[in-house]
Amino acid sequence: MPFSAHDRKRRETGIVTDLAQYKDILETRKRELYRRLNKIEKDLDTLKSGDSADRAIERENDEVLEEFGTTGLKELGAIDAALDRIAAGTFGLCAKCGAPISEARLAAVPHAALCEECIAQQ
Repeated sequence: MPFSAHDRKRRETGIVTDLAQYKDILETRKRELYRRLNKIEKDLDTLKSGDSADRAIERENDEVLEEFGTTGLKELGAIDAALDRIAAGTFGLCAKCGAPISEARLAAVPHAALCEECIAQQ
């Protein structure tokens, strides 16, 4: 079976070829984030104490939970974009310069859209 030009380029440039593994990693992380975000939402909806000192602490805790939620939503967006790149056949290529993203970077940040060089330029 002949390889497409895209497959040949992946093989020639050392681009990630085990897309199923990365898809599984990304989908697992996505499910984990949804569970955490649901828990955060439930915690934020919990009735607050009537004591003013306790309410102050609860407000501070709520701010931390909201920040975790915001961070989780950003990561979900990055994961969805990475899954879209897998579907489009561009996963493992830098979204800015088109160079391959190293296996080490993808192992550390599976949803990475940029190579190390482009990250350093930001």
